[in-house]
Amino acid sequence: MLIAFLIICSLIVGTQSAATVTSQLQMEANAISNSGWWNTSDARFNISDRCNWHDICCNDDGSIKAINIDPWRSPLATPNLSTLNYSTFNNLERLVIRSAELEGTMPNEIGHLSKLTYLDLSNNYIEGQVPHSLGNLSMLTHLDLSGIYLLGPVPTSLGHLSKLTHLDLSRNHFEGRIPPSLGNLSKLTHLDLSANYLKGLSNNSFKGEIPSSLGNLKQLQKLDISHNYIEGYIPFELRFLKNLTRLDISHNNLKGSIPHELGFLEYLSSLDLSHNRLNGNLPTFQTYLTDYVIYVDFRHNLISGQIPSHIGFYWSLNLSNNNLTGTIPQSLCNLFNYYVDISYNCLEGPIPNCLDHMENSDVCSFNKFQPWSPHKKNNKLKHIVVIVLPILIILVIVFLLLICLNRHHHSSEKLHGNSTKTKNGDMFCIWNYDGKIAYDDIIKATEDFDMRYCIGTGAYGSVYKAQLPCGKVVALKKLHGYEAEVPSFDESFRNEVRILSEIKHKHIVKLYGFCLHKRIMFLIYQYMEKGSLFSVLYDDVEAVEFNWRKRVNTVKGVAFALSYLHHDCNAPIVHRDVSSSNIFVNSEWQASVCDFGTARLLQYDSSNRTIVAGTIGYIAPELAYTMVVNEKCDAYSFGVVALETLVGRHPGDLLSSLQSTSTRSVKLCQVLDQRLPLPNNDIVIRDIIHVVVVAFACLNINPHSRPTMKRVSQSFVTELTPLSIPLSEISVQQLMSEELNALFYIENP
Repeated sequence: MLIAFLIICSLIVGTQSAATVTSQLQMEANAISNSGWWNTSDARFNISDRCNWHDICCNDDGSIKAINIDPWRSPLATPNLSTLNYSTFNNLERLVIRSAELEGTMPNEIGHLSKLTYLDLSNNYIEGQVPHSLGNLSMLTHLDLSGIYLLGPVPTSLGHLSKLTHLDLSRNHFEGRIPPSLGNLSKLTHLDLSANYLKGLSNNSFKGEIPSSLGNLKQLQKLDISHNYIEGYIPFELRFLKNLTRLDISHNNLKGSIPHELGFLEYLSSLDLSHNRLNGNLPTFQTYLTDYVIYVDFRHNLISGQIPSHIGFYWSLNLSNNNLTGTIPQSLCNLFNYYVDISYNCLEGPIPNCLDHMENSDVCSFNKFQPWSPHKKNNKLKHIVVIVLPILIILVIVFLLLICLNRHHHSSEKLHGNSTKTKNGDMFCIWNYDGKIAYDDIIKATEDFDMRYCIGTGAYGSVYKAQLPCGKVVALKKLHGYEAEVPSFDESFRNEVRILSEIKHKHIVKLYGFCLHKRIMFLIYQYMEKGSLFSVLYDDVEAVEFNWRKRVNTVKGVAFALSYLHHDCNAPIVHRDVSSSNIFVNSEWQASVCDFGTARLLQYDSSNRTIVAGTIGYIAPELAYTMVVNEKCDAYSFGVVALETLVGRHPGDLLSSLQSTSTRSVKLCQVLDQRLPLPNNDIVIRDIIHVVVVAFACLNINPHSRPTMKRVSQSFVTELTPLSIPLSEISVQQLMSEELNALFYIENP
């Protein structure tokens, strides 16, 4: 009887367990079907076969344990993060949805996925704040929320994720302080909090000091908190990060001296402390550091004193734009055949032979000091000794020396601090983040600039595509030989180098290097796979792939870039030639502004009058009679580009007919690019209307009534209320109204 009873009990329990599993599987199937992520109307959609889908993985019981969306293989039908019922997925261990145009906010229910170990929602359009419930994911080892427009503070509850090894919150709009609770993540090996700011906007960045508790992260291998507004001192507790290989705290407001304790980081290969307010003397790091570090960047600080005689053996060393004094130690020759930059300091004395004979080396050394050769020193001694020489001769010699020094000074400043590797009196420098790019590699990659590698021709040169030996693909803009002799082309070329060497923004094309030589002149840029915005819009195939969300984000990216140029550079920069031909798009449809050959630094104590520069159809109308360049000229050009991006062609006809009553009554849906289906997503519709309202405000005939690009960029990150007007009913007349300007926070200043 006992055996029979046990058998019956086991059958009952088994039946209940099977029923529970069946119920669980059915709830998961319903959640998948109701999420709207997958196209249920597709004839190939079979929910019962979900475990065989390439983006879903199940355990042995058939319960979903991983959702990994590949937007290239299986794009989301309705990409909204909030539509999935997360509470049903009790066995979910992995949720990965990268670069899938995912929208919405992060629901609290994600924090209920108790078995989740891997969460990656990077490079989407998720907004709002990180829910505190994420701190409940006790099994989580990998968390990547980078590049998704998150706001507010970083929740302190993330410090509860004790098993976390990878945390990336970069490229968001987080504000406030770095929570000290992150110091509890003792297993963390990767921490990236960089670029959490909106340049020019207040209260949108990490501030405060670096928490000393970060020194508790003993397993950390990468720490990047660059491009914020962090203040205070570099904590000496960072010396305890024994496994650190990369430390980047550049582009902040740090002060004080560089702690010598960093020398105990024996595995460090990259150290970037540039663009801060660090002072004091250079540390000698006579510990482990000098044997392992490849890349050291201390530029744009307030470091003083002399360069230590035992500087160490680094592959790349940048000490430019500091207050260093004294002579150049021979120890810099330890970096021979690598990259050294000691420009914009107060150095003097003889230049070591390894740096002086740059004709036969690949060293790229920037020098804005006045070297004293032994010959000049002997002459000076002779002047002191031979006191019987007439005073008149001494005065003549001094006068001649001043003339020579003045000429040398202007020669070194002609390119505003760029390379002085001389070849027949011209300048040459090629570099990249990792150190150097050999000139011979450039020539070999393009087969001496063979036309087979030419991908376009610009205003004053041709553009070539080249793949370097390391596999990196770059774009080369080469000035034509006959144009190199024309002063205006030469000046534009050098101006572009000068501007791009000083600015850094994710929506401004990166300059990797340049060569200025009377026999050959070229610039080396990052390669933008999709080409110019103009070429994308006028290619029917590319234009269809260039959907509304991508177009809106392109316009926003250009706005952020122009706001940075106008309001966040040391001297405001006016581009003067903003057009669809000068905006390029990469493989991820991220836009970058390029072609700074005509850019101008504004001086507010001058008239800023200049000859008209730019592309016909994009030039602000007031330049025809005032000739005065200011930021509002770029704002007008931006308005043209914004409209062009949504209309799909240059909006010249539309703009010229705006005075007509019949034109103003035209509906917005009639002028949008007809190659794309009209949007049906409320957020996308609101964003399109927002862009058009901004564009018309920027196209105001009165430049004083145009919004600044700072105001435009602020409006793009301000949370807006939904519009009650259907897209089909909105007219061009309404889009030009003051009411909508106020609604989108771009009312006239």
